[in-house]
Amino acid sequence: MKLLCLSTAESGCSLAIIDGTSLVCEEFWEDRLTHSRRLLKMIEHMLEKRAGMELSGIDAFVAANGPGSFTGLRIGISVVKGMAYAMGKPAVGVSSLDGIAFRFVHSSIPVCIMMDAKRNEVYCAVYQFEHGQVVSKSKERVVSPQDAIEMTDGAALFAGSGSKAYKDIITQDADNPKFADNFLGHVSATALVRAFYSRQDLINNPENFLATNYISPNYISPNYIRRADAQLQLLKNKDIDCEKVF
Repeated sequence: MKLLCLSTAESGCSLAIIDGTSLVCEEFWEDRLTHSRRLLKMIEHMLEKRAGMELSGIDAFVAANGPGSFTGLRIGISVVKGMAYAMGKPAVGVSSLDGIAFRFVHSSIPVCIMMDAKRNEVYCAVYQFEHGQVVSKSKERVVSPQDAIEMTDGAALFAGSGSKAYKDIITQDADNPKFADNFLGHVSATALVRAFYSRQDLINNPENFLATNYISPNYISPNYIRRADAQLQLLKNKDIDCEKVF
């Protein structure tokens, strides 16, 4: 079972091809080009030059479905849905936060993932792993860095672009915090697959998902967590309490 996996949730693009549980090839690219200008070329190059295969050889597609950059998510999900539809193959979305957290499945302390959401906020969730498996995960939220720290309730490993942006606050307010290396803080295509395979309905037989109806091109939709700035401004102009809307 060959998977094409990608994340465009942040400024960098992570792309990988997985064969079963083996990594065929992986690439991460971050520069000033937008995802719309580079993504298709990245996929074409990886398939032809690195994996030595055609798109028709891919059995299914996995994409980060948020939270993250509104524009980036739409581009990546649209590309995946388009390829899945054209090939008649299944596709599934996985949380961007999972795509960071599942790098740290052997952490003995809670893992607090913080993606920089701008406006002095972070997209956040706290995970607890045991023996390489997730045993608990908090609700995904967009909160202040201080509120994200309070979600940990003790020592934790902090990772993600938000933990880098607000490291001083975490160092000051958190209880004996640990920090992941910055190069492990982006949403990883291979970690998305690790998170996908951890789903209870797939642990015993991952092949089953190829015949599962809920995994289809129409199943993937962006999970923004919060509304776009334009929507928030519209609510404010109408004197609507944004907190009540959420």
